[in-house]
Amino acid sequence: GNSYWAEQGVKIVAHADAVHEVEESGDQVLQGMQRYNRDKAEGTSVVLAEPFDHEYVVEMGDIRIEARNIGPAHSPGDIVVWLPNQSLVIAGDVAFHERMLPIFEHTMTADWIETWDTAFEALGATYVIPGHGHPTNMDQVRRYTKDYLVYLRGKIGEHIDEGGELIDAYYVDQTPYQHLDTYEELATKNAGRVFEQLEWE
Repeated sequence: GNSYWAEQGVKIVAHADAVHEVEESGDQVLQGMQRYNRDKAEGTSVVLAEPFDHEYVVEMGDIRIEARNIGPAHSPGDIVVWLPNQSLVIAGDVAFHERMLPIFEHTMTADWIETWDTAFEALGATYVIPGHGHPTNMDQVRRYTKDYLVYLRGKIGEHIDEGGELIDAYYVDQTPYQHLDTYEELATKNAGRVFEQLEWE
């Protein structure tokens, strides 16, 4: 969506890792989107953001807005937007609620958990706007993000310790999370990716 905002004259910023991802694969992603979205993709082009490394701050009167890279999480270059005076964090895909999170090839679950413990939770946010799901609080996004990652890694770890293979790892018990949107599409894929990660850890 960067091209839309660029046309409006909006300054676009992103973490340097996200900018690198767009440089590397933006054209390919856009072509895929044009194939399945056809007319909705009309006029869309790849527009690079201005990169920052750790933090980008905007002050508007008594409103302070901090775009922060808090460490590895769901995707390279993930940031959160922290409004300290409001105790509100716009978490992006660092935090999920009401929808099962996807674990991609580049999603390092151990790193995500560490980032959660050392940086995200440390914000002490009262209000959390997750990447998916309605605005909520830290308890709810912890339940469906960090707790899910810990749970799945535990189940897969037990499976590996018992000599289990990848083919059976897809079916470890994830029923405590089956009420989440996208459970059917993502649960088995997530299990497979975590198995592959734990094999190498």
